[in-house]
Amino acid sequence: VQLQASGGGLVQAGGSLKLSCAASKRITVTSRVGWYRQAPGKNRELVARMIGGGNIDYEASVKGRFTISRSVAENTLSLQMNSLKPEDTARYFCYIGQNWGQGTQVTVSS
Repeated sequence: VQLQASGGGLVQAGGSLKLSCAASKRITVTSRVGWYRQAPGKNRELVARMIGGGNIDYEASVKGRFTISRSVAENTLSLQMNSLKPEDTARYFCYIGQNWGQGTQVTVSS
């Protein structure tokens, strides 16, 4: 499965971005999917994930601001990011099962 992430960019603090991850094959409702991010000099961290059965986990600092979703019909995974903060600046990577996208850069200016 090939994944193509998009939607990153430069935004001011308080702004919003929506990341998308297009899959070359069908995403099922039981697929384990999610987003990680990695800032320069920092470890990669989980941002949000969906586990089979409808369970969703968010990293504590993004709860209430980010929303992960998927479209089985469109084979896409999304991450809506609102109220962005400078500390959200990182490269964001999507994954579906064992497959990873190439990442998309998000930069939030203060």
